[in-house]
Amino acid sequence: MSDYNIIGKRMPRVDSRAKVMGKVRYSADIKLHGMLVGKIKRSPYAHARILSIDTSKAENLPGVKAVVTGKDTEGVKWGVFGYTRDQQFIQTDKARYIGDEVAGVAAVDEDTALKALDLIQVEYEQLPAVFEPMDAMASDSELIHEDFPNNINIHVNIDTGEVDENFKKAHYIREDTFTAPEESYFQAEPYAVVARFDEDECLEVWCPNGGPHMKSKPLSNSFKLPLHKVKIKKIAIGGAFGGRSEICPADYICALLAKKTSAPVKIIFTREENTIATRQGHAMITTHKTGVDKEGRVLARDTTCYMDGGAYSSTGPIATTVPFLSMEQAYRMESVRYNGYRVYTNKPIRGMIRVHGRGFACGLDTQLDMIAEHLGIDPVEMRLRNSRQPGEYTNTKSLVSSCAMDETIHKAVEKSGFKEKWGKLPPFHGIGIGTNSVQTGFPMGIRGGSQSFIKFNEDGEATVMTGVVDNGQGNDNMVVQIAAQELGLLPEDIHLVSADTETTSSDPGSYSQVSTFVGGQAVKNAASNCKKKLFDVAAKVLKVEPDTLKAENRLIFVKDDPEKSIPIKKVVRISLLNFNSVNAEGGYWPKVDMKREWVSNPYGQMCEAFSFGTTIVEVKVDPDTGEVEVLEVTASQDVGKALNPLVLEGQFEGSIAMGGQGGMLTEYHEWHEGRCVNPTMLDYKLPLACDMPKINNIIVESIEPKGPYGAKEAGMSIAMSAAQGYSAAVSNAIGVHMDSFPLTPDKILTAIKNKKQQDTAK
Repeated sequence: MSDYNIIGKRMPRVDSRAKVMGKVRYSADIKLHGMLVGKIKRSPYAHARILSIDTSKAENLPGVKAVVTGKDTEGVKWGVFGYTRDQQFIQTDKARYIGDEVAGVAAVDEDTALKALDLIQVEYEQLPAVFEPMDAMASDSELIHEDFPNNINIHVNIDTGEVDENFKKAHYIREDTFTAPEESYFQAEPYAVVARFDEDECLEVWCPNGGPHMKSKPLSNSFKLPLHKVKIKKIAIGGAFGGRSEICPADYICALLAKKTSAPVKIIFTREENTIATRQGHAMITTHKTGVDKEGRVLARDTTCYMDGGAYSSTGPIATTVPFLSMEQAYRMESVRYNGYRVYTNKPIRGMIRVHGRGFACGLDTQLDMIAEHLGIDPVEMRLRNSRQPGEYTNTKSLVSSCAMDETIHKAVEKSGFKEKWGKLPPFHGIGIGTNSVQTGFPMGIRGGSQSFIKFNEDGEATVMTGVVDNGQGNDNMVVQIAAQELGLLPEDIHLVSADTETTSSDPGSYSQVSTFVGGQAVKNAASNCKKKLFDVAAKVLKVEPDTLKAENRLIFVKDDPEKSIPIKKVVRISLLNFNSVNAEGGYWPKVDMKREWVSNPYGQMCEAFSFGTTIVEVKVDPDTGEVEVLEVTASQDVGKALNPLVLEGQFEGSIAMGGQGGMLTEYHEWHEGRCVNPTMLDYKLPLACDMPKINNIIVESIEPKGPYGAKEAGMSIAMSAAQGYSAAVSNAIGVHMDSFPLTPDKILTAIKNKKQQDTAK
């Protein structure tokens, strides 16, 4: 029997009603007095030197209030780390992709702003451009960034030793290469930013963001302002998926226009801009070489991955490493070597994404299936023989304290009927399994921890202040549930102030899957400290010891004598009458190895918890058209503790839509000389509700000892294992192990045709 009356219970999210009624405000909805319309001038060339910019005609256009170029900036460059700061917010020397920012305007209306953009005259000298990572590395033409030889932005090398020796011991070795193009986040909410300088010359910004403190610091640096004068304000966010975690040039340009005009400015991206001028997932070419013993256990693995990073570094070191981490966390390997290369190209910038590399993850699981087939082992047993176990260390020396990987496999197999169906389905019907893991956070220095403040109001309700961000995944609800449970209140008694740099303390944001684990724990600690103050007062009134009390349903009562109670509201008023306000703070900093670094030292404790997921997919393929019909998906994830199963099921289903249904069947970009030719929803095929299959959600609880109530990351492992499961199912249906993703009809038809020719030739 659970000790919790709120935690672990299915409840609608606290923001649901406002969202379905259209009452929630997003950045694009903001209207401020005297607000101007901002627009950005972008490069039409993939690679070109900027010789001159003439803004005089635009400045003289009636209704134009300001024009800004690179000469108006402080010259500060952006990059997540000091060694990757390579992007100016407005380019001064050259443009490096079609869409690169070269100027900005602010005008009284949109038509005027657009006319002004056309009047800005930019003289370019076109330069040779490269659009594929292998070409970029071999190019002897002008480098995209002069300080990076061979256009290699980041090289991550991880080597645990004895890889070559273990290959010699292996019973069977395979080496295969897998590819996948870039993909987009395609948030339903196009990017929009509003900026103004208030009466105290403080910069206020409203924009979609994965962490307000991750935005305020670079803006502080770029404007040479004290940090307290940059205020990132709370606003509703229509999805992030890893794509809104860092500063966007539009944030800076909007703020620069606001400074120059002394008026509020709003920039709203078109759908095309939202594709090319934010971030995209990386295209990848991945080669896995794996050696196993006779039982299929991995003795050695050597992986090389080339990633198309686009024009600038962005989150390059992290994005280059995380696919490897997801692999090493999910599977045991006696030895492993990894070389990850993030390569500059003259294409839009790539960053972190919910599915950490389709080509990498699906290639790994495809190869496991190929090895299993050779050894006569079924895919489930192959994974169980290599799956991560609790109490083990990963190859890069992270202790895995809680892990229910095996349980997620067993439960998914049972629910899906995998063993009854494997090898017994009709022609062109298939079933496949994928497994994966995600870290719950990683070392983030001074921004790695979270702090929360809680104060009681005289009516017995409480206000919670936290830096936790809700990108649409339910973090606001998570915070409210934790506070209500710990304080003994109901969710409707909690008033939330969140994600505002002026009023809330530092927090990692939702950027590294730590919102529940770190931010939620900070709220729990603050609530626990606040409850202690309540109990001290209530104990005197009830004439008992504080440790005999419990808080629930707005009451504080004696655990062994529930009739002996007092309303929390009364306790608060008694405290106030004695000139003591009831408030408290609490924080949480995860125990990680602060010496661990993405490139220079990729070893040590990465985080305190890891999630593990399994997805099994059943499909039917039309051999005449190559179309895939997904019949059923079973998703199972170890979430530590399910704080709200209803919310988690929604996250599972969203992960399947992004990682599987869209990510593995329909989503990819097409290019012509660096120009994206399918930047809108008309041509970039996102799955709709009507496209989604039947989904079985299975929540597995391992109770992570360091997480709030045992919780840890929930949902991300499903996104990746869904991609793997979809790939495996289609391969099983057509009898061909696919090596190019996504699995579009043309690729499937080609594979079927080639197999038929090979079978005929035998």
